[in-house]
Amino acid sequence: MARGGNRGDQTSGAPARVRSEIALRETEAERLIGWIQLAMVLFFAALYSLAPRAEGGGGFNFVPLALGAYFLFTILRVALSYRIVLPFWYLVISVIVDVALLCGLIFSFHIQYAQPATFYLKAPTLMYLFLFIALRALRFEPRFVLITGLVGALGWGALVLYAVLQGMGSMSITRNYVEYLTSNAILIGAELDKVIVILGVTLCLSVALYRGRKMFFEAVRDHAAAQDLSRFFATEVARSITGAEEALTAGQGSLRDAAVMMVDIRGFTRIAATLPPETVMMVLSRYQEAVLRVIARHGGEVDKFLGDGVLATFGAVAPSPTAAADAVRAGLELPQVFADLAPDLTLEGWPEALRAGAAIASGPVTVGVVGAAGRLEFTVIGDAVNRAAKLEDANKQQGTTVLTDAATYAAAVARGLADFGPELRPCQVVSGLSERADLVVLA
Repeated sequence: MARGGNRGDQTSGAPARVRSEIALRETEAERLIGWIQLAMVLFFAALYSLAPRAEGGGGFNFVPLALGAYFLFTILRVALSYRIVLPFWYLVISVIVDVALLCGLIFSFHIQYAQPATFYLKAPTLMYLFLFIALRALRFEPRFVLITGLVGALGWGALVLYAVLQGMGSMSITRNYVEYLTSNAILIGAELDKVIVILGVTLCLSVALYRGRKMFFEAVRDHAAAQDLSRFFATEVARSITGAEEALTAGQGSLRDAAVMMVDIRGFTRIAATLPPETVMMVLSRYQEAVLRVIARHGGEVDKFLGDGVLATFGAVAPSPTAAADAVRAGLELPQVFADLAPDLTLEGWPEALRAGAAIASGPVTVGVVGAAGRLEFTVIGDAVNRAAKLEDANKQQGTTVLTDAATYAAAVARGLADFGPELRPCQVVSGLSERADLVVLA
């Protein structure tokens, strides 16, 4: 499949990854065209070998030679399409070969049947030209349809011209349709009609392809954008955005029972200020990747990264009856993740042993879209979000790594978490909360 140089079509200005995706689709289309042409050759060869021979054809039969040559050319074309990107000039030559084969086959009829050249003008084989034109539409490039149609019209025009010149003096040009059909006379209007139909079909198909190509490029861009979106949002969030029946607006939301987890690195701001930016970003990346794996493994979704903080939800984007249990299970894994990660981060340049904390809270949250018309954000809002953040801060005063409250732990046990008898710290003062909290130490 050829890119064909700088085309200046709808791909101009598109990101490189979009152009690459389009080029890949066009390569696949070119291979498909080759395979269909190969199937056509084999079908016609089988049909020719099985069908009874037409009567009256005593001259030399060019059909086996034409089919054999075209078979070899098509095999070469398919093989090359898997090895290289077929250049534009090669594809043009391929179109010319297709049409030349058809016109040559039609031309051979007057030799095979020992008739004047005007004889082949009645051959229904011309209809196969429309099949070649339609095949080029599989590539979604109007220019190849146009080239095929123009070459086909020129080929047929050349056959008509030869028939007129070859038969001068022995045949007549008629306006009688019956005479045209029952003799070797030429009806110029009929031949002109064929050229007009060839060009008309070519033009209509090219215009349709041009419009379809614009939509195709937009679809590829949207697909790439959706893939990018899924990297910035949880999978379910991205799907809800791209699959929304109507445009999302600020204020849309729904109430769900969910669990919220907040994870944070201790002393990150202080330590990061002393390190090169690349070290800070590498540490953040390794830490966030490790935390994300744990959250995803237990059915959670990262709502957002807050610098060194991670805000995750369970059962918010997609309802889950086991949200609290899943969140607590994830929280129980985190201390070991932090311990395993610490040596690697030290090698990356983090000067202290990694100290991080997490907290989990549950309850009703509003899941939806906030912001203004020009800047929207999909997020969760509610008391559980605030409590998770405050409980995470409380890890510092409590000397713990992972905390939750008694209500969340009870909900987790009710939904399948094995009660392992964690330490309880009732009636604790938590900065930022209006009432004392019954804390459960998970680690």
